[in-house]
Amino acid sequence: MSSQRSYDNSRRAELARLTRRRILDATRDLVIRHGPAAVTMRVVATHAAVSVETVQKAFRTKAVLLKEAYDVTLAGDDEPIAMIDRPEIQAVLAATTPREKLARYATFARVVGERTGPLLSRLLAGSHSGDPDLADFRDTVNRERLLGVTGIVGHLAGVGGLRAGLPPERARDITWALISPELYELFVIDRGWTSEQYEQWLAQALVDALAP
Repeated sequence: MSSQRSYDNSRRAELARLTRRRILDATRDLVIRHGPAAVTMRVVATHAAVSVETVQKAFRTKAVLLKEAYDVTLAGDDEPIAMIDRPEIQAVLAATTPREKLARYATFARVVGERTGPLLSRLLAGSHSGDPDLADFRDTVNRERLLGVTGIVGHLAGVGGLRAGLPPERARDITWALISPELYELFVIDRGWTSEQYEQWLAQALVDALAP
């Protein structure tokens, strides 16, 4: 009897995960096609073929829904793995020289730009419309980016990877600006650079700005 209950619970959990992912995929597609202003719980429910109540129960607010759609797009999956434990960041930590670490961090920024570019561009553009959900999304993403950059710069400083006389706080701010989604969009979307050209430029810019 207990094994049957365990099977039922695991299947229920998997169905809930698949439903949640379908809702997030629908949200991402709607934002990219129509912009965040057009996204409502009801519209998302229709596109995901679920009830409005299912969307509301799972995500509570539009702000939560948008953020989680972004998070899954950023990670590339819905596995509960922290960004620092993912291969791209582990590659940065494992590199043996500051220049190699910065080159691998540029690879990470390029991968993130490729994954999130169309979605994030729409969300950030909408964040200046006066919609409090989108403004909250923008502020949260910026805080999370700054936190991630602070960790990487702290790691560089700890292994002697910063230029003498460059304060870690200044290095953090420079890095935060260089890997910004707005800069990726300017180069790749507006100016037509390839992602590889962006990565090569970013790696050199990081080295020029930070490395000993």
